[in-house]
Amino acid sequence: MTTDDFSILIGGEAGQGLVTAGTILAKALMRSGLGVLVTQSYESRIRGGHNTFTIRCAPHRVIAPRESVDLLLALTPATVEMHRGQLTAQGCMLVDTAFGLAECDPCIAVPFKELAEARMFTMAATAVAGALLGLDRALMGQTVNDVLGAKHPELTEANQSVLTKAWEWVARGGFAQLGPPPAQQPSRQMLMDGNEAIAAGAMSAGVRFCSYYPMTPGSSIMQAMITHARRVGVVVEQAEDEIAAINMAIGASFAGAPSMASTSGGGFALMVEGVSLAAMMETPVVVVVAQRPGPATGLPTRSEQADLELVLHSGHGEWPRAIFAPGDVEECFHLTRRAFELSEKYQGPMFVLTDQFLADSVRSVEPFDAANLPTVAPLVAAGDPPASYKRYAITETGVSPRLVPCETSHLVITDSDEHDEQGHITEDLGIRVRMVDKRLRKGRGIAGEVMPPRHTGDDSPGLLLVSWGSTKGSMEEAAAILRNRGQSVGTLHFSQVWPLVADLFVPQLEKASQVVCIESNATAQFAKLIRRETGFHIPRHILRYDGLPITPEYILRQLDALE
Repeated sequence: MTTDDFSILIGGEAGQGLVTAGTILAKALMRSGLGVLVTQSYESRIRGGHNTFTIRCAPHRVIAPRESVDLLLALTPATVEMHRGQLTAQGCMLVDTAFGLAECDPCIAVPFKELAEARMFTMAATAVAGALLGLDRALMGQTVNDVLGAKHPELTEANQSVLTKAWEWVARGGFAQLGPPPAQQPSRQMLMDGNEAIAAGAMSAGVRFCSYYPMTPGSSIMQAMITHARRVGVVVEQAEDEIAAINMAIGASFAGAPSMASTSGGGFALMVEGVSLAAMMETPVVVVVAQRPGPATGLPTRSEQADLELVLHSGHGEWPRAIFAPGDVEECFHLTRRAFELSEKYQGPMFVLTDQFLADSVRSVEPFDAANLPTVAPLVAAGDPPASYKRYAITETGVSPRLVPCETSHLVITDSDEHDEQGHITEDLGIRVRMVDKRLRKGRGIAGEVMPPRHTGDDSPGLLLVSWGSTKGSMEEAAAILRNRGQSVGTLHFSQVWPLVADLFVPQLEKASQVVCIESNATAQFAKLIRRETGFHIPRHILRYDGLPITPEYILRQLDALE
């Protein structure tokens, strides 16, 4: 069975090596010239439970996950029962003969005991899958060495032996090739997840200090940063809690180091006073919030888009901000850079809002040309200002001249209290009003640099689908399916969700016969925000809040239910 769109699901218990097996297979498929998208579903436990690692591949760029499965690699009997219903009409399962399912159709029963010792059964399943997919044996062997060799060199020979036995077993069986054929001339790609791309974007922007307290699914941002910290010259600090993490980042930025803090919703709840401090100090800092279902601990390893209102209204008082919500791995890279640019330019906190689905989605992407991208240097006053230097001078733009302590002859004064133009504490209520107005004027500049939403499809459609953040790919694929059915469909995707500038998108909304907003939360937070800011009411919503990502199939089912 060959098809240009192929989905592989590896299922089993935590501790069985699903991620390693899936990574090897995904890398080999990518190196064969295929577009790859990986999604992971895992429970909040170290061993046991039931986890999945799903790979969708095609000869083109893959933009969304798929619910149906063409090849099921079942590492436990329970996997068969849980996922056989997802198999396509031509799909098949790869199982161990020890499961006693040899007569089950459509099974390929593999005698793993003949191919490998027990601890390497997962490698045997991966090898058999690679052979069935028609992957080059040498390429697969090199991929295994690249993924495992440095960590476990003593297993290199054993791994290669398993690969050889698997290829020989498949050849004897005379099985038809599965999946799309490898490309004749594979393009240069790399596998990267959303959190790795955020870390790469921050490093390319010139980040010099990062702080965090570990919290899924935000932790891997800093883990990726740590991997390259020494080479790129960035300090990464694991703080004792999120309160310390945000205040460390603010302090480093005050001292002239572009800084970032990362967390998830529960951790960000502890950061909000510090975020407000950065606004009052007018100190740049980028905060990444990787969403997961709440309240409280909620579902710590699942996905949701329910922290938009939290981030939008975080920090007491009134001050301007920008919130970016990347829709894919490439946007994770570029929008993190954009957050640094705006943070330094407008001297305050800016936010990147992602989620577990995007954080853990591994995709094949073209390498970023980071060498030709400028770093974001702290925006400091040119030369040495006169003796009457005022850190918080009232200006038409709201942006005041910034100096870095110890790099100037001037004393740089700051405070968490309201202050005058020099930075001294004041309770003069007239100055208070002027300072609030000054800070808010920066919002005009931020609004003037807003990224417009991405529009695709018909200009005056019968149906316009609206989304933000990680639902981008699924929405655009669902729309493409509907167009192929002859429907008039457009899409509008927001990768920057604040500020909202009505002129950039309301005319597009008004051209559509009907508008449906797609969100991974229970209360249509973004649709309500659009109505609050523009007056345009979107009455129809597709919402998901069970912890699983929105898929094209889910959107199509919900649209049918709305009819």
